[in-house]
Amino acid sequence: MSAPHGIVSGGTGLVGRFIVEALLSAGYRVTVAGRHAPADGFFSAPVPFTPLALEPTAVSAALFEGADVFVHAAFDHLPGRYRGGEGDDAAGFRRRNLDGSLALFRAARSAGVSRTVFLSTRAVYGPRPPGAMLDEDEDCRPDTLYGAVKLAAEQELAALCGPAFAGASLRVTGVYGPAGPGRRHKWAGLFEDYLAGRPVAPRAATEVHGADVAAAVRLMLEAPADTVSKRVFNVSDIVLDRRDLLALVAQETGCAHPLPEAADIAAVNAMKTGRLRTLGWRPGGAALLQQTVMELSARA
Repeated sequence: MSAPHGIVSGGTGLVGRFIVEALLSAGYRVTVAGRHAPADGFFSAPVPFTPLALEPTAVSAALFEGADVFVHAAFDHLPGRYRGGEGDDAAGFRRRNLDGSLALFRAARSAGVSRTVFLSTRAVYGPRPPGAMLDEDEDCRPDTLYGAVKLAAEQELAALCGPAFAGASLRVTGVYGPAGPGRRHKWAGLFEDYLAGRPVAPRAATEVHGADVAAAVRLMLEAPADTVSKRVFNVSDIVLDRRDLLALVAQETGCAHPLPEAADIAAVNAMKTGRLRTLGWRPGGAALLQQTVMELSARA
């Protein structure tokens, strides 16, 4: 029996690269779809590339010929922005990211793809009182176009599911980890500011390592269809204070600059992840964070 073939849209992004690498390690044949081909050596092994535009009229079932699974991690937005990523083109943002996603889901189903995973976001929940936990079963009230588009795409995917087509959505938050060759990790500027003695504003947020997101994707692809189809899953690991993060940097580098003031961790809206853990998902927690900071600090 041949190895399963997966299409990963947005595979050269921060999260997408972790997904591609995890699938390669698990023996999948992977094709990356996106706007730009990866540079030579970007992945640990050669990966075929196929051009992909999120314009719905450009989507064809031919993209999925011979594919078994589809992971949709592509998203069109202004560089560096998700909330507010529509800029002054809200209609185009919605067309590409909602209508384009729906066109991809339909094309995948038409081509015989059996399993689809959609990378969604915690932004679908919208504002909550300080300290309130985010649970998949509660009503979503997104207050940004980004969150509204992601929520609508979740719902459209669920509506397409049937006996031969299983789809699941992962609500991901705060992905960290090493970036691809030639790329800067998301904390690079923060580390530079601290090491240079520049002031750092207090902040606490939910975080999850990219490898743990990729592990969640694999669970969506490999768990029994009836345990994941039409469902959404929170993907989050730790609540992290910048003060504690930079304390690790100080420990690794010997830097003695003052740390920022502690943030109010109790006010963070953390995400419940029991639904995903029931399937066997076990994120790396504080140990993986410390290991990652050590690696990133050494590279810096």
